[in-house]
Amino acid sequence: MHRVFKAGIAILAAAVMTTGALAADWTPPGPIKLIIAFRAGGGVDTQARLIAEELEGRLGWKFIPEQVTGKGGMNMASALKDMPNDGTAIGMGVTETFGYNMAAAPKSGMTPADFTGLTTTAGFQMGVVSPASKGWKSFDDLVAAAKGGEDIRFGVMSPRLADLAYLLGKAQGVEFNIVSVKGGKAVLDGVNAGDLDVGFMAGIQGKGVAAGDLVNLASALSEPLVQTPDAPTFADLGVDFNSDGYFVFVGPAGMPAEARDALAAAIAEIVADENSKAGGLIKKAFGGSATISGDDLTVLMNNDYKDAGALLDAASE
Repeated sequence: MHRVFKAGIAILAAAVMTTGALAADWTPPGPIKLIIAFRAGGGVDTQARLIAEELEGRLGWKFIPEQVTGKGGMNMASALKDMPNDGTAIGMGVTETFGYNMAAAPKSGMTPADFTGLTTTAGFQMGVVSPASKGWKSFDDLVAAAKGGEDIRFGVMSPRLADLAYLLGKAQGVEFNIVSVKGGKAVLDGVNAGDLDVGFMAGIQGKGVAAGDLVNLASALSEPLVQTPDAPTFADLGVDFNSDGYFVFVGPAGMPAEARDALAAAIAEIVADENSKAGGLIKKAFGGSATISGDDLTVLMNNDYKDAGALLDAASE
């Protein structure tokens, strides 16, 4: 994953430098339907709409945002799959949709090959987060509470994260009470209200952590969290899997290279610009843009799909 990310950064640099030329070479043949995989007001929706607004202002392209939510982005993918692949229909969701969620739902008949990856915008800053009021300063404090008999209500917002929470508890010799809710905002609200003791949050916790109201106990990534680099990673805690993932734009399979490259480059330029609304949001919430496009994004999506099988098997043991 880290190797692909570095390659993606190189592609971003080239793409940003050539955005003007690409946009001049390709113009969408009509308004672009932008299908958004998650609820209004969430991280995906806010990014998608701010990016579309900026593209309309910079390039004059017309966007028609449409919410198609549910099933962890699978409903968006299903709606997008058979739409025109000329660049007039794209979707925004998360890479988890094209990895774990598709692998876990073989009856859907969908795989990453049914889509054209355009570009990622940012990586998740997925942490295991507790309220400061619990008094836990470290992940060890959480484990000690669980081993002391406390019922730990662990909030998750997807089946993949439920599997990871189970494996995390197993590695530590404890059993969490895993509570599934709809979306990261629901986890945040549950933790703040005291209905959850701890939960996964993918960047939404930043403000609370900075204010001292929330604590990042662990990084659920393969690398440390930007905001709390001393928090242990899942590998440090004995878990062979992680929640690495990205916000991503995709199109239907078979999109012409000129359309794919122009869309990817234009989006990458905006999210890298911290003076744009979208770029500023991404910097604040997710530590900055992380763009992977072209062949590297195809490899990433395919590898996520293949690797999901190992996680499903481990969580079923």
